[in-house]
Amino acid sequence: MAKLFVANLPFSATESEMEDLFAQHGEIISVNIISDRTTGRALGYGFIEMDDAAAEAAIAALNGTDFGGRDLRVEIARERTERSDRRPRREW
Repeated sequence: MAKLFVANLPFSATESEMEDLFAQHGEIISVNIISDRTTGRALGYGFIEMDDAAAEAAIAALNGTDFGGRDLRVEIARERTERSDRRPRREW
């Protein structure tokens, strides 16, 4: 299973639309569009999980293509690393 990072999504994109677009290249396991915690507004990127062969086909076919007036950036997601530059939370 591969996890794809999809950037430059139109802010109006839905998970259903993303699933329809990527399903042309293989079975989708999950779709997640990231949104702002406070406002709930989409941030313009998300993640899609699919099997390895389907993920490679989706990258080859969709990276750089127009989706809702924006050129998608599709690549294998990198592992999240802990950021050391973050300031500690303030305790009030």
